[in-house]
Amino acid sequence: MRRLGSLSDCVFSVAMTLLVLDLHVPEIASIHSESDLLQALVALAPKIGMFAMSFLTLGLYWNGHNTQLYHFKRGDRDLVWIHIPFLFAVSMMPFSTKFLAEFITYRFALIVYWFNLFALGALLYISWLYATKHGLLKANVPEGLDCAIRKRVIGALILQAFGLSLCLINTYWSIGFILLVQLNYAIAPKFGRWLG
Repeated sequence: MRRLGSLSDCVFSVAMTLLVLDLHVPEIASIHSESDLLQALVALAPKIGMFAMSFLTLGLYWNGHNTQLYHFKRGDRDLVWIHIPFLFAVSMMPFSTKFLAEFITYRFALIVYWFNLFALGALLYISWLYATKHGLLKANVPEGLDCAIRKRVIGALILQAFGLSLCLINTYWSIGFILLVQLNYAIAPKFGRWLG
C-alpha cells in the first residue's frame, strides 16, 4: 500500500501544481494605470475561482484517498487497477478546470467538469466497496467508519449532481453551489472525525 500511496501523492501533487499554470500575470504592456491593473485582475477572477475550487476538490479527494489507504491492511492487483483510473481522473482535473474557466458560461464545459468530479467520487467509492467486500481492511477499523465513508461519498455525488442541474438556470449558480458543497465537506465537523 506504501507504493500506491507514493504514486498517488505524486499524481496529486503534479495535478495540484498544474492547476496554477493557467494563472498568468497580466501583460505589463497593457497596464497603464491602477484602474487597468484592477480590471486585469477582475478579468482573472473566473480562473482564480476555478483554481481555488479545483485545488480544494483535489485536497478533499487526496485526504479521502489517504484515509482509505490508511485503513487498508493490504492491497491486491484488482484494487490497484481501481486506483489507476482514479489517478487518471485526478490527472484530468487541470484540463477540466481550464476548460470550464475558459468556457464558464457554457453548460457543456460544466458537464465535463462535473463528470471529472463524478469519476473521482465514484472510483473512490468503488475502491472502498471492493476493499470491504474482499477483506482488505485492517481489523481495528472504527465502528461506523464504513457507513460514514459511504454516506460521505454518496452524499457528495448527489449534491454535486444537484449543483450540475442548476446550470439549467445559470452556470454561475451551479459553480457556486458545487463550491459550497466542497467547502462544506472541507470543514463539516460531523465528518471531520472520520475523514478530516
